[in-house]
Amino acid sequence: MKCKVMVSLLSLLLAAGAARAEQIGSVDTVFKMFGPDHKIVVEAFDDPDVKNVTCYISRAKTGGIKGGLGLAEDTADAAISCQQVGPVEVSEKIAAGKAEGEVVFRKRTSLVFKKLQVVRFYDKQRHTLVYLSYSDKIVDGSPKNALSAVPIMPWK
Repeated sequence: MKCKVMVSLLSLLLAAGAARAEQIGSVDTVFKMFGPDHKIVVEAFDDPDVKNVTCYISRAKTGGIKGGLGLAEDTADAAISCQQVGPVEVSEKIAAGKAEGEVVFRKRTSLVFKKLQVVRFYDKQRHTLVYLSYSDKIVDGSPKNALSAVPIMPWK
């Protein structure tokens, strides 16, 4: 019982402050006789601190019996593309450079220890927001990563 409570609390803490994703679609990559197929899932989330910037993430989702039960560990493969979808409004903490390397999205990719994260950086010199997606694990993470940049310019 204590373990379930600890896992629930850990999950809530990991999700705090990060954006929630909306699934846009998916494609099956491997047929599984039992349980859901392996797939690539496409999700979208809006940057919680930057109005009118939406990021799209494609990531591997493990199927099979373990995947169907939420016990499988997804691979670290992911891609990201962030877009300006209207007039960008950057919060004061970002413009002042106080939000350097801020996690804007976090998704659990294993039962407890592994997660996919998106970190936002502000390149003040080039007036650009840079989004880095990567997977980490308590013991060892993955060097696999993807990058997207959104120049901050007037919307036309």
